[in-house]
Amino acid sequence: MKLLYQSHSPYARKVLVLAHEVGLADRMEVIHHETSPVQRNEDVFALNPLGKVPVLICDDGTVLFDSNVICEYLDGLHDRPKLIPSELSPRYRALRHQAIATGLADAGIAVRWEAERRPEAMRWPPLLEGHLQKVIAACDYLEANVQAHDTLDIGDVALATALSWIEFRHVHDFLAGRPRLSAWYRRMCARPSMMATTFSGDTVDTPREANAGAGHALAMV
Repeated sequence: MKLLYQSHSPYARKVLVLAHEVGLADRMEVIHHETSPVQRNEDVFALNPLGKVPVLICDDGTVLFDSNVICEYLDGLHDRPKLIPSELSPRYRALRHQAIATGLADAGIAVRWEAERRPEAMRWPPLLEGHLQKVIAACDYLEANVQAHDTLDIGDVALATALSWIEFRHVHDFLAGRPRLSAWYRRMCARPSMMATTFSGDTVDTPREANAGAGHALAMV
């Protein structure tokens, strides 16, 4: 399998962490592709009309995109305990946490657009604050609700990778004043799957940088 990846994407990292957790990482060739809404990556657009990674090219040539879809596919390829539970109560807890993680990453990325990526004259502080309040509210919710449980699930993976991106990009100091979330997060970050997939790289929004950074295999797997 081939995974089109971006080394600073929370969504792509979620897929790779899951692959490590279920023993599939050594079956993937991980290929870094820079993507940006303002710089078209033709290789990615050829596979995903949304122009985003992650994209998984399966062994039979099937192309899958969106991290949720890819994770569900990979979770069906192994004999270990499933990360997407089948029993209703744990299943919907896991899927709810995955949804929170997706929204948390989306809001964090929107914060960065208003704080530094958009030209300064076009930034709108009230919009930045609105997105930041979503990040803060999500972290407050997790402080009250996140908890250790016996079996790792997709919600844990999604939350850990989303929070690690928030920390990586200095969007919000979610560790301050949230001891329960902090303890949970540190335990997750100590897992081999997380340590093997750390974020790296800067956001690329210019043609020259994008061409220099696209399409090379990563050595992390």
